[in-house]
Amino acid sequence: MRNKLNKAFFLSGLLAALLSAPVFADEAADVGKLMRAGQYAEALAKADAVLAQRPKDAQMRFMKGVILTEQGKSSDAIAIFTKLTEDFPDLPEPYNNLAVLHAAGGQYDKARAALDMAIRTNPSYATAYENLGDIHAKLASQAYDKALQLDSGNAGAKSKLTLLRSLAVSSSKVASAKPTTPAAASVAAAKPAASQAATQPATQVAAAKPEPKAEPKPAAKPEANDAGERDDVLKAVQAWASAWSAQDVKGYLGHYASDFQTPKGESRSAWAEERRARIAGKGRISVKVESPQVSVDGNTATVKFRQIYVSDRLKGDTRKTLVLVKHGGKWQIKQERAGS
Repeated sequence: MRNKLNKAFFLSGLLAALLSAPVFADEAADVGKLMRAGQYAEALAKADAVLAQRPKDAQMRFMKGVILTEQGKSSDAIAIFTKLTEDFPDLPEPYNNLAVLHAAGGQYDKARAALDMAIRTNPSYATAYENLGDIHAKLASQAYDKALQLDSGNAGAKSKLTLLRSLAVSSSKVASAKPTTPAAASVAAAKPAASQAATQPATQVAAAKPEPKAEPKPAAKPEANDAGERDDVLKAVQAWASAWSAQDVKGYLGHYASDFQTPKGESRSAWAEERRARIAGKGRISVKVESPQVSVDGNTATVKFRQIYVSDRLKGDTRKTLVLVKHGGKWQIKQERAGS
């Protein structure tokens, strides 16, 4: 799914009226500025201060939901977007963002229902249609995967699954949902969550590779070598999760390559500071890697797994993809995608 969590809030009727007073627009602009700067704690404090005075302010409630999403507080964000759909059922954006969060948690039926509502309220909402198409593709992928588990010789299911995966790879938009973000009076697609997301499970059956041209194979390249590389990759991922759990920020950051592609395109130093603020001194943190699937291609490896995150304030069960590269005999993370 092309995880586009809508951060641009399309103002209709009620919201246009809510922002008609300059002071209200200024407050929303202030919060938006803090969010664009990645200062989510400050943005949240500002939003809470506004909502203390105007608890029914739909725009500010929406912005708070986006802030919580960016902070990884999915359950709190879901609660806000759900309440917005109840209080303002004619606004499509909260439905879209709710769908993104459900998809990131693997709840595709809920995501599909939310997107159906978004489209029902605004039949010309292109982002919702795109996200809905990605949801259907993911559901189809899961169905074909199940068919192959039950009948590994099902050529029809295998070819359809391969086609879905090849389409996803060619578009480079697998497992990222389009959120809507709070920009003033415009609907703009955010960068894919995979590039943050949210993010969605890839199938467990690898796409069929084309048959190589007939060439003499190396005399000795035993499968044991590949198995050994996969073990090394998995050990690196487990060590990364252990450092995170131990709140060993230096060790955690050391698992990322120097050319790591930061989720929002920010500088490596800015990203590292944000991660340090989220990890260090946060009480109990537990990060577990479950059901990992490792593939290695030369000096590049891809690991897909379910990440179980538990802290004093938050519990999360999401899918994640890490792309690692081998530098100097050490596997390091180059890309990190949530929800895929």
